[in-house]
Amino acid sequence: MGLTGCQDKPAAKPAARAPVEVGVVTVSASDAPLLLELPGRLGASQVAEIRPQVSGLVQRRLFTEGSRVAAGQPLYQLDAAALEAERARTAAALQKTEAQLAAARVRASRDAELLRADALSRQAADDSAAAQRSAEADVAVARAALDAAQVQLQRARIVAPISGRIEVSTVSAGALVTANQTQALTTIQQLDPMHVDIVQSSAELLALRSQLKGQTTNPQVQLVLEDNSVHPQPATLQVSGVTVDRGTGTVTLRAVVPNPQGTLLPGMVVKARLVAGVDRGVVLVPQQGVTRSATGEATALVVGEGNKVERRRLQLARVVGNQWLVTSGLQVGDRLIVEGLQRARPDQIVTPVAAGVAGAGGKKAGRPAAGAALASAPASAPASAAASAASAAR
Repeated sequence: MGLTGCQDKPAAKPAARAPVEVGVVTVSASDAPLLLELPGRLGASQVAEIRPQVSGLVQRRLFTEGSRVAAGQPLYQLDAAALEAERARTAAALQKTEAQLAAARVRASRDAELLRADALSRQAADDSAAAQRSAEADVAVARAALDAAQVQLQRARIVAPISGRIEVSTVSAGALVTANQTQALTTIQQLDPMHVDIVQSSAELLALRSQLKGQTTNPQVQLVLEDNSVHPQPATLQVSGVTVDRGTGTVTLRAVVPNPQGTLLPGMVVKARLVAGVDRGVVLVPQQGVTRSATGEATALVVGEGNKVERRRLQLARVVGNQWLVTSGLQVGDRLIVEGLQRARPDQIVTPVAAGVAGAGGKKAGRPAAGAALASAPASAPASAAASAASAAR
């Protein structure tokens, strides 16, 4: 009988489970900068390839390789003996024509006097005047030849056309160079300021133009170098390409960046961060509150009325820092679950607390903040009732 009584004794009821705690953030409207990060490559603002304009042997190299040179500074001295002889020949030819001109002027003046005295025919006087004009033309030709010879002689001393950093020399003293040869003797590049060529898709360019519409100043571009350091001086967007590449569908933008310390070098690859504008009054939510379904659809869990979990389908525009810009699916005032997502299910009753108060296991990480009390107030009564039921069962 005792055994029968034991078997008939009703089993204890299982303890009621308290609603799980989830960390939530209240969705609000905020401003989001339109930040574009695009690849770019540095290039010198001016490049000059130095080639000889006359032929001759290199006598001396007059610069230090890799140094900074100024415009007009001598770089090479060529053997100018032949050019000097040509200049002397043209100078002598000029003197000869000037002497002939002086004789022609005297003859023309004398024949004019004789013509007024009727002592000479008009034909003879006209011939003398024509000879004078011919001698004047010969002097002009000889003077131009002397100027050309002088220019050629000056070109034997090769000077820098621009200021900048000079590369290594491809020739040394004793080398024979020819006028307008294919190989450059050296190259000068102006490195302050420098150009940044930024590649951007045509679709992004249209969006950028709409964002920049109405701005009176050129936008600033921040350069991130290959070691993830940021160049201290911002670049200024200057020009935009006018042709879209048919193969890639991209357009090249050009910015100008100061380089006073010479840290930037031509050919470097950089990341160009461009703040094209600000989106006002948009919805930004933490990335940890957004998940992807098997089909790639963006979803989020929201605490609705009665602390019941709801699943929302989202439309995402872009990433802003560590947040998503949401275009649809969430409204200002929604309570988005960002902690405890593994334990929350749609239509489940939960206890919402401010994000950062609930731990990964539902235990409180510390004293609730002022906002946490407001968030958890609606769920305080159900939690207390569940706790009382568990105590009675024990």
